[in-house]
Amino acid sequence: MKNKLKDIKVLAMDVDGVLTDGRIIYDGLGRELKFFDVQDGCGINRARKAGLKTAVISARSCRAVKARTTDLKIDAVYLDAYPKLGAYEKMLKKFGVTDSAVCFIGDDLPDIAILKRVGLAVAVANACADVKAQADLVTRKPGGRGAVREVAEMILKAQGKWQPE
Repeated sequence: MKNKLKDIKVLAMDVDGVLTDGRIIYDGLGRELKFFDVQDGCGINRARKAGLKTAVISARSCRAVKARTTDLKIDAVYLDAYPKLGAYEKMLKKFGVTDSAVCFIGDDLPDIAILKRVGLAVAVANACADVKAQADLVTRKPGGRGAVREVAEMILKAQGKWQPE
């Protein structure tokens, strides 16, 4: 596992169920609301500052996700990407990397095609069984509650780039 962690240059992830807890909430006006974890954001920022590229590949799109990915300065954002492999291929070209340099974090069936290809396949703790079966690693934390931070910290520690201050 440590060798896989050391080779990672791109931290890519799904949104619903990974950066959020998977709930889709609509207010009385039909606006979609999402809850994001501040520690996940900190982990993404630390990864970017340490030189990792970051990406989001989601089958859905909404204003909240656009706002959050902009706030976090995610390097590549692919929304309404279904199936997800087309966006994944674009991401590889954009960053000039191969599958082995990518960590992808997923939670549900649309993520499996990418998880089968990447160097480090990660399922969040609350992922479905089929996704967990494809994963090299299952996080202790659930999606939307620190799972992304857990993975970012693990990668950066393995690469000697973790800065706790």
